Amino acid sequence: MSSHVRFLLCAGLLSISSIFFVSNASAQAGDEPLTLDAAFARALTSNPSIAAARLRRAIDLAGIDVAGERPNPEAHAELTNELPKQAFGLAVPLELGGKRSRRIDLAQATLQTGEAELTATILDIRTQVRRAYFARLIAEARLAILDELRQFASRAADAAQARFDVGSAPRLEALQAQLALAEADNELGSARATADAARISLNALLGIPLERNAPLATSLDSAPALVGAVALARAQSANAELAVLDRQIAEAQARVTLANALRTPDLTPDFTITHDAEPEFTWGWRAAAAVTIPLFTSHRAGVRVEQATLAQLNAQRAAVLARVTGEVTATSALAEAERLTYLRYRDQILPQALEVERMAEDSYRLGQTGIAALLQALQQSRQVRLQSLQTASDLQNALSDLERAIGAPIP
Repeated sequence: MSSHVRFLLCAGLLSISSIFFVSNASAQAGDEPLTLDAAFARALTSNPSIAAARLRRAIDLAGIDVAGERPNPEAHAELTNELPKQAFGLAVPLELGGKRSRRIDLAQATLQTGEAELTATILDIRTQVRRAYFARLIAEARLAILDELRQFASRAADAAQARFDVGSAPRLEALQAQLALAEADNELGSARATADAARISLNALLGIPLERNAPLATSLDSAPALVGAVALARAQSANAELAVLDRQIAEAQARVTLANALRTPDLTPDFTITHDAEPEFTWGWRAAAAVTIPLFTSHRAGVRVEQATLAQLNAQRAAVLARVTGEVTATSALAEAERLTYLRYRDQILPQALEVERMAEDSYRLGQTGIAALLQALQQSRQVRLQSLQTASDLQNALSDLERAIGAPIP
């Protein structure tokens, strides 16, 4: 076996045993390796969608201040040609039935709903980051494999040309090898563009310059064994969608309470000072009070609206819980199956494919087989190695689907 072939085999086995961990050689100087956890942390602080969602908190806090406001008093002045000729008064509306405290309770419930929706947004971005991170990792691994296979095709073309030059092989073999090399060059160019696109997509999610090319430090081995019962328990206790619905239900309950409070009429006391009513008096006073009579509008319909909304949210929560239970059970089983498939490729199928590739190249160089057998071995190796990457991609997509179904980070 030539030293070049030994080097190729060792490099291939090393890349497979590390689950195709690669970092682009064109990474900018000074860029530290980016782990998956670091990507999550970066998205939490720099993702534009999360930053926009956080601005809702300021709105909800201002809403609490608005809910706590009290009605302003009304001042009035009268000048008439009747006695008393002048009157100066002040009316102070009084909210009865606890309306102000109920408004504050509703505003605080709205704040909690906003916090739950922010958590759901963060989880959604986290899932997108996981997909984008491993999409880039797999795209770069595919680029490395195709580059390696292109080198293999180049050596095959050189060997075929050498055999043709000495008359030990027909020109057809040299042409076939050149064709295989051209196809490898074409696939390599497409893979390089795909890897660049994956890098740009990840950078956009993390809010970093699109041209930055930090190497990735998390391997495809970061796929935990999952137990369906554990994932289901996690979903039932920490699902972001259920948490949002719980906060919306609490908000709807506060709306029902406020709607009932609005049925209580408000009272408006009015105190007036009078002047210039000689000869009876110079200064006098009078007091009055006004109250709304709930004759035509009693706000009963508003209470029914809020109660119906609350009932609808409770039913929606039950439906979401049933859906989440089914999705988590199904996706956890699928993710575990994809993990086992991936491990078989990593530990069994890929080492065998590399050995076949090595033996086919040695056989052709020794003149024991023709170019057709070598190109067939090259094609089979390509299919197996790319299929192994596809299983890794399927595994990470399944984990992303499971995380989305759980509605919380994977336990």
